[in-house]
Amino acid sequence: MVDEYTRQALASMPKCELHLHIEGTLEPQLALTLAERNGVALPWTNIDELKAQYEFEDLQSFLNLYYALMKTLKTEEDFKDLMLAYLTRANANGVRHAEIFFDPQVHVCTNGLGFNTVLDGLLEGMAIGRERFGITGGLILSIVRDMDIDSANMILDLAQPRKAEILGIGLDSAEVGHPPARFVDQFARARRFGWHCVAHAGEEGPAAYIRDALDLLHAERIDHGIHIQDDTELLERVARDGVPLTCCPLSNLRLQVVHDMREHPIPRFLDEGVMCTINSDDPAYFGGYVAANYTALVSIGMSMETLAALAGNSIDASFAPEARKTQLHAELATWRTRHGL
Repeated sequence: MVDEYTRQALASMPKCELHLHIEGTLEPQLALTLAERNGVALPWTNIDELKAQYEFEDLQSFLNLYYALMKTLKTEEDFKDLMLAYLTRANANGVRHAEIFFDPQVHVCTNGLGFNTVLDGLLEGMAIGRERFGITGGLILSIVRDMDIDSANMILDLAQPRKAEILGIGLDSAEVGHPPARFVDQFARARRFGWHCVAHAGEEGPAAYIRDALDLLHAERIDHGIHIQDDTELLERVARDGVPLTCCPLSNLRLQVVHDMREHPIPRFLDEGVMCTINSDDPAYFGGYVAANYTALVSIGMSMETLAALAGNSIDASFAPEARKTQLHAELATWRTRHGL
């Protein structure tokens, strides 16, 4: 049982969020509001029916609901509202900088929206959030690995004129059967845009996908990376090279990647010297925003000192300018002093 003082302390602890899908912050009530606003018929007519769908057996069962609710997002205003709703919660969770995934392939190729509609709405929400809360950050365009390559190339064509407004490229969605090797050309093109490169690997897929994400895609961070525990040599390499893992404890639990929080490999990773960070992934679906993920680690015996070090890792692993990182470390140092750490 975690006491209220600890919960509040962790919520106020300055931190970065580096593994957050904006579409995964679509809360059930907002989804129903957007459906009504946009005339989208959902199979669920009230909040209780919709909330009952949030029990997942695996990644695919989650994705089925995730993509169904994405259809409620239609206009620039919708994307702005979605971003502001997230940033409001992020502010209450101590997030000072956020690097946020978005899935334009689905919005454009499946749901028929304009690329600029999506990007403009999200950027407007981020601008308002920065003015209102002081949260800095950027957008990471995720390639949906189980969609066809032509759609990925088309999205990069659409993004090219606005490449300076996007922070990086990512790789997400159903992992098994969709190895990083399929996306070498797209990541090479993104590097020519000047984008940072990250990739989901080793969530449900094997450790070999992590190695390929590093060697073939030149990923600077690995999103999830849980199955790196199956390859001692790769684990040692990631620790030695300082490659950050953007871990998402509650997501891993809800998707049955781990069956008990006490089984989570984060403590082992830390003992091995891996730079882990803590994030919320798709918090509307997985039962908690980022502070709740830190709190979940308290419940398995992790100390406040270790959690503060993880927050420090999130700053170091971010793509924020060095001056901003210095500011954030100063904020974290002040927090540490306030809480006797």
